[in-house]
Amino acid sequence: MQDHSRRDVLKATAAGTATVALAGGTAVGAGLLGAGTASASSDGARGNVLEVPGAALYYETHGRGPLLLMIPGAGGTGDGFIEVTRYLAARYTVVLYDRRGFSRSQLRGAQDYAHHLATDADDARRLIEYLSSEPSFVFGSSDGAMVALEMLTLDPSRVCTFVPYEPPAVTLLPDGRAWLDFYSSLYDLYRRAGTAPAQQLFDERDLTPSDRASRPPAPPNGTPILVNQTYWFERELRQYPAFPLDLDALARSAGRLVLAVGSESGGLPAHESTVQLARRLGLAPVTVPGGHLGYLSQPAEFARRLIEILARA
Repeated sequence: MQDHSRRDVLKATAAGTATVALAGGTAVGAGLLGAGTASASSDGARGNVLEVPGAALYYETHGRGPLLLMIPGAGGTGDGFIEVTRYLAARYTVVLYDRRGFSRSQLRGAQDYAHHLATDADDARRLIEYLSSEPSFVFGSSDGAMVALEMLTLDPSRVCTFVPYEPPAVTLLPDGRAWLDFYSSLYDLYRRAGTAPAQQLFDERDLTPSDRASRPPAPPNGTPILVNQTYWFERELRQYPAFPLDLDALARSAGRLVLAVGSESGGLPAHESTVQLARRLGLAPVTVPGGHLGYLSQPAEFARRLIEILARA
């Protein structure tokens, strides 16, 4: 991608606008990969769009059974859950979606970024209410786990069990200020040198070797990845880890909450943040296979463990 094109993506994403023109005439931006009509996913499931205030949410349903909403983390798209969903879909109606501003979930007009996490949580609630009249399950990974926690805080009524998997709530850590400073320095690196070096440094500090090895290679046309990374660096890298969780509200709904940590990610910030959150709420975190991205590195084992957790909740 040419340098001037990268700058255009950054400007458009930072401003919250939807579309920029890249080299070759391709139009991309925050949430620009074809939302608005039904389409086929990589495994043949049909994709649909739900209109919500300020966005059009792309989603897919897989399997049959109680509804299980999978909230993605930093990548923002449901594609990272495809492999684990192949196993979960035997028991659940698994809902995969792109969070607003990522890939196929287009933004509609100006966004209220001062309340971005609450908006993400409301989007997830609206998906559940649209797709099921029965109590549902929610699994959220990383930033998606922060969304799940905010859902639990704001309106837990439509969900019987929330499973936040390693939310990066680093303000709960003794060295939380140092981690927030690190994420601020990463943002500065991204603005100065682009997404690639900043993403590499993030991965080195926040992910396990198995996490890094399990990530799929970037497509030949890296534009969609760049757009998603840019949106995440601008809107979530610093903001979501710094978000002050409402511990009193979470404690009131602790009976619906199962906090999960990876078996290989001990010592990393999201794992330790989850341990601290569990301690504050008087809960014992459950362990799932792998590191911070166990559903990518060990999808069959991860699905088996998640099914056990949901069955016991």
